[in-house]
Amino acid sequence: METSVIFSGFGGQGALFAGQILAYAAMESGLEVTWIPSYGPEMRGGTAHCTVIVGDEPIGSPLVQSPDYVVAMNLPSATVYEAKVKAGGLIVWDSTLVTRAPVRNDIRCIAMPANELATRLGDVRLVNVAMLGALCAATRIVSIEHVARAITSHLPERYQHLLSANLAALGEGAQWGAGSAANEADAGEELDDLQAVR
Repeated sequence: METSVIFSGFGGQGALFAGQILAYAAMESGLEVTWIPSYGPEMRGGTAHCTVIVGDEPIGSPLVQSPDYVVAMNLPSATVYEAKVKAGGLIVWDSTLVTRAPVRNDIRCIAMPANELATRLGDVRLVNVAMLGALCAATRIVSIEHVARAITSHLPERYQHLLSANLAALGEGAQWGAGSAANEADAGEELDDLQAVR
């Protein structure tokens, strides 16, 4: 079984890093994984997205036309990828920037005020980790505990002073994802896992 995720946003929003953290967390979980980045004409301010595929067997192709899940960090990404999400899939978007309602009714949508949340935690750059937390808690693609370990192990040295803030953003995002999950009791166990690694 394979699950595909696209993270998309403006360059500098951290879409690629969020995808990398998901990939590292999947590897820690003993899963097969691919991570493929793509950049627009300008790295900062242009478009940036990456595709992550997680599976329990070797992955045949890293290319995805219709992802299972999408994390859209701005309005252009939400517009493009809402149309491409597989029926029955999920899109997580930042309701601070995407103020419209979903167009499709055959997919789930988590609209979370990620920019507001990150600003409250002290740094707007935490948006990507908050949205990753929501995705993982809602889908159980990997455990929140493994995501927290991946952040702790792979946060660049120059951002180590933001480690506790990143873990806090992960927890806040997971609460949004848990609140939208079909089985809130199971999602609540993910939050307990996060508390254990803090």
